[in-house]
Amino acid sequence: MSDVQTRLPDRHTRQRRRYWILAALLITTAILIVAGTIVLSHAEPIMRKRVVETLSARFSSDVELKEFHVSLRHGLQISGAGLDLYGNTDPNTHQIGIQPIISVAEFRFRTGIMDLFRSPMHVDIVYMKGMALNLPPREQRAQMRNLERRSEKIEIVVDKFVCDGAELVINTLKPGNLPLEFDIESLTTTRIGTNQPLHFDAQLINPKPVGNIVSSGLFGPWQADSPRDTAVQGNYTFQHADLSSIKGIGGILSSTGEYTGSLNNLIVDGSTDTPDFRIESSGRPVPLHTDFHAIVDATTGDTYLRPVKAKIIDTPLVASGYVVRLKEPPGHQIALDVAIVQGKIQDLLKLAVRTNPPIMTGTVQLNSKFHLAPGTSSVTDRLKLAGRFRVLQAHFTNEKIQKKIDELSMRTRGMMSLLRKNMIEDVNANLSGVFDLEDGSMRFSPLQFNIPGTRVDLTGQYSLDGRVFDFHGKARLDARLSQMVTGWKHILLTPTDPFFSKHGAGTELPVRISGSESEPHFGLDFHHKDRRPN
Repeated sequence: MSDVQTRLPDRHTRQRRRYWILAALLITTAILIVAGTIVLSHAEPIMRKRVVETLSARFSSDVELKEFHVSLRHGLQISGAGLDLYGNTDPNTHQIGIQPIISVAEFRFRTGIMDLFRSPMHVDIVYMKGMALNLPPREQRAQMRNLERRSEKIEIVVDKFVCDGAELVINTLKPGNLPLEFDIESLTTTRIGTNQPLHFDAQLINPKPVGNIVSSGLFGPWQADSPRDTAVQGNYTFQHADLSSIKGIGGILSSTGEYTGSLNNLIVDGSTDTPDFRIESSGRPVPLHTDFHAIVDATTGDTYLRPVKAKIIDTPLVASGYVVRLKEPPGHQIALDVAIVQGKIQDLLKLAVRTNPPIMTGTVQLNSKFHLAPGTSSVTDRLKLAGRFRVLQAHFTNEKIQKKIDELSMRTRGMMSLLRKNMIEDVNANLSGVFDLEDGSMRFSPLQFNIPGTRVDLTGQYSLDGRVFDFHGKARLDARLSQMVTGWKHILLTPTDPFFSKHGAGTELPVRISGSESEPHFGLDFHHKDRRPN
């Protein structure tokens, strides 16, 4: 009996203790909920204020923040949306800019509760999505320099920014020009130190030609009164760029290089390799290598190439000029001055002309103006060339053509006895002229052709596809007309020699070359005997 009485109080005691513990837990939970609600209610305006003041001070900017949320999950979880930075307010009109300089679609970061009581508070990583950096034209930059600087202090220090999807737009007021746009697939920036540039790593997909760009370098410090003057430097690789996305050309391009300067004025040095570069007129792949020095003038949106050193197969060339992105028609306008000091004509013909093998070999010298208009039509239709050239020691690869050239040379030097014995001398030709390429047709005015014993001055044109070949002009020959034939023809033509001997030449005749590159036809052209080449 006594044992039962002893155990009953112990059981009741334990039950009371359980009730007290449960009550304590409930009270503690209630206190935590109330405390969390109080902290949360105070944390949100505190954090919102710190974010706005930090951005306003860091970028000397008016800040708009449409959405802002704070939760107590794993410390303080902060998120927001619709963040816009407009630059300074104009002290004369007290109005902010129409278009934000920086905008962020979404952002989030985490920090500790105790960080609410620290100034400045420290954040390891801020995650962003959909950031746009929109820089005003140069003409508006001068106005911004006179605006008042912010007096707010930095409330938040961030070690790293990770952005998914970013865009850099550098605007211009130049009529007809589009702004420069850089679409960035991913961007990570890391703080190096106070008032120091940020280190960045970026990945881009270039829209045309389609390819992957990876870049890293330094950005900043941010120039609040002139964002376009913010310093940037780095290096890049551009891989697997498919040139067939540009109508009229083809090949897979890769490029590496480095750049330095500011967002307003970038200096880029790099190289490209396209082992299978081709254009529509020939369709034949040839290796193309370039080394270039470029200046990107973001005030106008123009890119100046000074110079580009290229190599087509074994032919070096140097080009300088500019590339401009236009609104109408949409696309890029390219204008270059191109020079070849000593190259191989067969290399250029392999690139430009469909005939295989190239119609001739020899040494080429060239000075030309290259213009490629914007648009969606073929490169052949949009390309314009104008300049001068010389081809030295030219030799035709078509045996039929070269034989006719050799025989012509011997006839015009009066070497009929050797010709009758079929002792034909292999000769080289020299060509020079002024050319103009437009709409896929090359026009020459004049075109001069020289072989031993013969000088031919022509005007005419041929198409890059090799189907049209039409030239006419004057042939000046060392030999008299009667000296180029034998037998009774020699006797018959002797009295006519004075009529065809003009301007110090043994014979001067009107000639015409027509047909195609593979099947040209040579003949006299008395219909044009009074028409002289320019």
